[in-house]
Amino acid sequence: MKKITLISFDHWNYDYHIVEELSRQGIKSHHIKISSYKHKNLLDKISNSLSKFFLNINLKKIRRQKAIINKLDKLGYQDQILIINPEVISYKNHLEIKKRTKQYKAYLYDSVKRNPINHLLDGIFDEIYSFDKYDIEKYNFKKASNYIYLPVQSKKSKIEYEVLFVGSLDERIYSLIKLGDYLKSKKISFKFIVIGKRKKLKKFNLSEEELDLIDFQEKKINQEQLIEFYKKCNIIVDLVRKNQTGLSFRFFEAMPLQKRIITNNLNVKNYSFYNTNNILIIDDDKIPDSFFENKFEKLSTKIYNNYTISSWVKRIFDLN
Repeated sequence: MKKITLISFDHWNYDYHIVEELSRQGIKSHHIKISSYKHKNLLDKISNSLSKFFLNINLKKIRRQKAIINKLDKLGYQDQILIINPEVISYKNHLEIKKRTKQYKAYLYDSVKRNPINHLLDGIFDEIYSFDKYDIEKYNFKKASNYIYLPVQSKKSKIEYEVLFVGSLDERIYSLIKLGDYLKSKKISFKFIVIGKRKKLKKFNLSEEELDLIDFQEKKINQEQLIEFYKKCNIIVDLVRKNQTGLSFRFFEAMPLQKRIITNNLNVKNYSFYNTNNILIIDDDKIPDSFFENKFEKLSTKIYNNYTISSWVKRIFDLN
């Protein structure tokens, strides 16, 4: 039986589905979830705080990487190891990980501009996958989009708002506010949930009127809650981050939920599931009234299946 290990932070629980699908396909799979690492005891926590303050050295990061190596030693030699967002691990530890597998692969959830990995481009990985168009062209990465991990929605939920956005606090908030102003003027119901630290909100210098358009909260939303929000809308808003062209998971959640998308990501035109009935690309804040009258147009089985996690796992790990 083949053995494959995935190494990732997995803050939103997306990567869990990769390991689950590998198991379904008869692979002995494991997930080393970096974010689950905790200080062993109070002494470790105190020593880490002192080290960061006086030496500018984060001992937790060092210990966390040692824990990855230790876990791999317990699991034994792997046929393949995939690491998502490899920039979180030092070059030295990448070399150690590579010794423990036949094939060492990386998948980038962000662009190289957002999360630089230039120090890891000397051939340490057997394959590097990316969803960012420009990075694929510039660095000769292999193309891989995100994936559909949800089953097709079989039951319709009650619609509570026409348009929905859920995302983290960053520069996209300005575009979101412009869109909110427009929807409000057209009397179209919407809910914009922005998640982040309240103290960071101050730097955006938003007026009270602008803040009223946003449902701001500090508490993170888990994957199950996110999907429940999506079920209650007709249209999901996707706003691309600066220095990124890849498609977010919103597109791959919208398809099985049969929701339409409003986006400013021009790159979506290059995907076979692009359909002007389901996806509206905006370069300003005006939206044709006809788009709100549309219903989701079902994709062909061939196109849909190409983006499922089953197909994704087969491509990335050469399981065909």
